[in-house]
Amino acid sequence: MNKIIGVLLLLVMVSSCKEEAGPVVKISTNYGDIRIRLYENTPKHRDNFLKLVKENFYDSLLFHRVINHFMIQGGDPTSKNAAPDVMLGEGDVGYRVDAEFRVPEYFHKKGALAAAREGDQVNPERGSSGAQFYIVQGRVYEPEELETMVQSINGRRKLALYNQLKMKYVSELERLQEANDTAGLATLSEKLTQECDSLFADEELVLSEEQKKAYTTVGGTPHLDGQYTVFGEVIEGLDVVDKIAAVKTGSADRPEKDVVIYSVRKE
Repeated sequence: MNKIIGVLLLLVMVSSCKEEAGPVVKISTNYGDIRIRLYENTPKHRDNFLKLVKENFYDSLLFHRVINHFMIQGGDPTSKNAAPDVMLGEGDVGYRVDAEFRVPEYFHKKGALAAAREGDQVNPERGSSGAQFYIVQGRVYEPEELETMVQSINGRRKLALYNQLKMKYVSELERLQEANDTAGLATLSEKLTQECDSLFADEELVLSEEQKKAYTTVGGTPHLDGQYTVFGEVIEGLDVVDKIAAVKTGSADRPEKDVVIYSVRKE
């Protein structure tokens, strides 16, 4: 009897955990339905998304940007009833949502729901679009390929960071160069390198074992980790994501035949 009671209590606990894992929304499209669980540990994105869902904001919008083996993107308010030749992707709601990076807890595995955003040059805090989102399709990587990719990503990130820091010292660099001050240039170069190394700790892509397993089995887009906020994941309808990702596209990766979001509703 005690064993039976114990099993029942365990089932109740598991059920409760599932219920507390986060709200579920259903995206209904002309290619089928996608059910997504929103993460509780990204509350700003969760609450903003649910606010828009409650307002029926996403109804009749399009998945306006689709790249096979990468992702499908929607949420541009100007995509509603947009003519076939209209360039989409610039529409938004006029505000950003603060970044909520929780890597490696949440990452860009296949089926991840993440927020689109403007680039670092105009958005150094990496705040998210108030409305546009994407669902990851990605692809599966071989372990050696994944390791090489991570090294390449980190090389690019470090170079970009170094060049960004270098811009702070443009005037000093020009002065030292004009003066042919090799010692001063060497000192400044060492200063830049040390500053870059220190700041790079927050930029470096280091994959957990869970990330490595996901990227080498179900797939995803590892180069986006730590750059865009992941705030949910597909729990049903990955086949629909694949169908949408495979559609024929034209200019700016817009599907030639509209992929319509009929509705998004909280379940």
